[in-house]
Amino acid sequence: MTAKLPLDGIRVVELGTSVAAPYGTWVLGMLGAEVIKVERPEVGDDCRQWGPPSVQDGMRSFFLVLNTNKKSVVVDFKNKAEVDRLRDYIAENADVVVQNLRPGLVEKLGLSADDLMPLNPRLIYCHSGAFGNAGPYKDRPGYDPLMQACGGIMSVNGEEGRPPARVGTSIIDMGTGMWSVIGVLTALNQRHETGKGCRVDASLYETALGWMNYHAAGYYGTGKPAKRVGSKAPGIAPYQAYECADGYLVIAGANDRLFAKMSGALGHPEWVDDPRFESNLTRWDNLDALNPMMEAVLKAEPRKVWQEKLDAVGVPNAPTQSIDEVLVDPQTLALGILQETDDKVFKLLGLPLQFDNERPPQPNGAPTLGQHTKEIFGD
Repeated sequence: MTAKLPLDGIRVVELGTSVAAPYGTWVLGMLGAEVIKVERPEVGDDCRQWGPPSVQDGMRSFFLVLNTNKKSVVVDFKNKAEVDRLRDYIAENADVVVQNLRPGLVEKLGLSADDLMPLNPRLIYCHSGAFGNAGPYKDRPGYDPLMQACGGIMSVNGEEGRPPARVGTSIIDMGTGMWSVIGVLTALNQRHETGKGCRVDASLYETALGWMNYHAAGYYGTGKPAKRVGSKAPGIAPYQAYECADGYLVIAGANDRLFAKMSGALGHPEWVDDPRFESNLTRWDNLDALNPMMEAVLKAEPRKVWQEKLDAVGVPNAPTQSIDEVLVDPQTLALGILQETDDKVFKLLGLPLQFDNERPPQPNGAPTLGQHTKEIFGD
């Protein structure tokens, strides 16, 4: 990629903690923005203590991946002079603020959108909260699993008859970070036209609701809440993980054409003529009959055999893989998404975007606590 990244020259101040805001500012930083991360003295971002250790002493995996290529400054929010210095810095130097501190804190400190935007009319202020900017819960704190619970995700994740299960990655936090980025980029584009900044609002709860869109539409159409269906996709059949001799293979026979090809590849072209399986709707209604038939065939051979047969006729399929398998998968390696930092200390997954066939580089690891305080604020 050329030396100039899309957001070169944009300065972002992150008043963030945990995952949502830091993930959003990580994306902005990978796109070229200078990101200044404001942390508490002594302990810093809570996320510094989360997850397994990385290869660098004192750096936990959560913090490392969410905060590469950032500058860390420490500000004691109990010290008025330090807070005033931060406010002045934002007013004079920042293009964007992204914040997800506990409800009410930025207002108490005089660092809210209402406080800062009059001082810097070009400022884009992104508030990334828990429950949104209105309603009876707007002042409640929140974390990813809480939103997966109350936003409906857990009601459709996992299998019926089993305890509620959280999606195994921080899908709500990271999704909110992505919505924050979309809002900030939209506001930056608008600023090119108007010269004015604006307030952007995103929240964990709204992100959870956004992921539930077709479940909501299905409920309005049927009057019945969606059930947990394991690896299946509601209303599509066959479209799930099936057990083979050496593990599970996800097969997507998502329409009549693919079902016919799949049936032939599995050695049972007669399934197409069975009235129970003549359309996607009837296959879904009769999945309890179809699945045992498929599983009896698939368990006889390892996944590789079935992959080759299905690939040969164009039926989408994929083995279930753990992260150690994913990281050495030839497709992962071919995309160049595994990137080393300049100091060769870290190998990390990069930004899932390319521009003119080039991926933005990941030049630096995550900062130590307060590493850039003097650089940003002076002595």
